[in-house]
Amino acid sequence: MRFKDWEYPEIKNGLLTKYNWVVQHPDKLILGYKSDIGTFSYINAKYGVIIEDYAQIGSHCSIYSVSTIDNKEGSVVLKKNCKIGTHSVLMPGVTVGENSIVGAFSFVNKDIPDNVIAYGVPAKVVKMIDHNCENNDTLGD
Repeated sequence: MRFKDWEYPEIKNGLLTKYNWVVQHPDKLILGYKSDIGTFSYINAKYGVIIEDYAQIGSHCSIYSVSTIDNKEGSVVLKKNCKIGTHSVLMPGVTVGENSIVGAFSFVNKDIPDNVIAYGVPAKVVKMIDHNCENNDTLGD
């Protein structure tokens, strides 16, 4: 059981949590119940980051609510039960929809709707997730 002993981590600005991920501006982070953030992930929450219940973020991901390269800023929202693959980057102002999956090494610079699989650079929706399918082979044709 992955979340048997889950508890909210203590989050201090710029310091690793007990789960080995780091947040800048933790006062602007809303962390949902039983969310799972992978080792060595980075969250810049200056303009707000909301991670809803049961969201999963792989290791080595970066979530930015501000970008000094293109002067963009805006809150990032990860909806309930979404999954973000390892080494992915989420840019300011994006929302990843409920139950959606973002593949590893993706660059998310636009919203991802609910119940889809998206991946790539930039990330694009490649398939709808059919929750009614008995065998739910979401990546098969």
